[in-house]
Amino acid sequence: MKIIETINDAIHGVVWGPIMLLLLVGTGVYLSIRCGFLQATKFGHIWRNTFSTLFHKENGQTHSSDGTNVTPFQAVSTALGSTIGVGNVAGVAGAIVAGGPGAIFWMWVSAFFGMCTKYAEIVLAVQYRQVGPDGTHYGGPMYYIEKGLRMKWLAVLFALFGGLAAFGIGNATQAAEISVAVNNLTGTGFDSSLITGIVLMVLVGVVIFGGMKRISTVTSYLVPFMALFYILIGVAVIVFNAGALPEVFRSIFASAFSLRSAGGGIFGYAIFTAMQNGVARGVFSNEAGLGSAPIAHAASSTKDPVQQGIWGVFEVFVDTIIVCTITGLVVLLSGLYGGSLTGGALTAKAVESLTGSVWGGHFIRVAIVLFALSTILGWEYYGETCWGYLTKNNRAVRYGFKVVFLVLLCVGAISSSNTILEDTSALNLMWNIADTLNGMMAVPNLIGLLLLSGVTVKLTKRYFQTGSSLEP
Repeated sequence: MKIIETINDAIHGVVWGPIMLLLLVGTGVYLSIRCGFLQATKFGHIWRNTFSTLFHKENGQTHSSDGTNVTPFQAVSTALGSTIGVGNVAGVAGAIVAGGPGAIFWMWVSAFFGMCTKYAEIVLAVQYRQVGPDGTHYGGPMYYIEKGLRMKWLAVLFALFGGLAAFGIGNATQAAEISVAVNNLTGTGFDSSLITGIVLMVLVGVVIFGGMKRISTVTSYLVPFMALFYILIGVAVIVFNAGALPEVFRSIFASAFSLRSAGGGIFGYAIFTAMQNGVARGVFSNEAGLGSAPIAHAASSTKDPVQQGIWGVFEVFVDTIIVCTITGLVVLLSGLYGGSLTGGALTAKAVESLTGSVWGGHFIRVAIVLFALSTILGWEYYGETCWGYLTKNNRAVRYGFKVVFLVLLCVGAISSSNTILEDTSALNLMWNIADTLNGMMAVPNLIGLLLLSGVTVKLTKRYFQTGSSLEP
């Protein structure tokens, strides 16, 4: 295991290093400039055509225009289900521990530019998607790289990285987190990892064998509920401790721009550390630039690429600006981030300390279970689509992927028993490998986004000038 850890650490240092993070944010900056900072200048239009449509079913945003594909809202629910995950609870807390309160500010910065990156990904995914014999839509970076750039080898690389990442970030690690949360919720000391794994296999199996239609239907109910559940808890905790908010925000901005050196070494080390951890958490949470979410959005019944693309802005806003910020404020209000706790344990303890009740921590653990479950469902579809692309949508391969995916869920849940026994090395290695594969997806995707930025700009201009990005 030591050899695997050494190899992974070397690759991880590159794919999540400063250069890669700069490229991720830089792509967002470049696209924002070329698209006229639409995430800010067109925010009113975006809000009216995303969130506001959820209350007006007659406009077609919540009901599919055909019987084959999913609705725009179901598509964004599936994408949000995979992005609003354990990282929103555990990852943000970890970023604060590693980078200080200033990490929250840089997380906001990465989210702002990430909105345009996610928008561009979705626009291209819908523009270049394939239509199956039965009318089903499917697409993603591998399709716009192949069809838009004529670079089949690069498209294959993305699909391979995405297909492998699905077994890690969207499977074993999430199952392990669910198992740990369930064991902590029961509080009996009995290791229920195997039982949790079996139940998880059955529940997920019932959903994924129903295809994208069933996955999107489940996530369209699960995601709004779990997001609202977490937001209400977080906001309630923040409101009851509102008196300390001015000091918390002061610490965020002071830490973000602190010129403190590291033991007399690098001047501005605190800024660099806060920036690196904040940007990494923002990108890892909302997945802007990684190329995963466009796979779900490509399945939408929407015909207009830009119309679906603006849901990407909404997606990043909810995931990072709202959910991740709530986690960050709760952790900072508790003042516990300077101790030995980190991750989900820190967030749960923070809520417990601020509410004065163990039930506060239990609410967070329930949220972790829901977040991880939605991530599993979304990533199963991503992985299946990637392997389908690599094998020309071979039915046997797609079916086999589902079976292997379910088996690994049980393996992931069982692996958490080591964590319960205070040995976190296995779970940490699993997370690190998943993190590496996730980052490797970004390389071919960013190349595609940058080289096809002209297409994104053309469709964007046509949409906001005529009301449609489609050819007249």
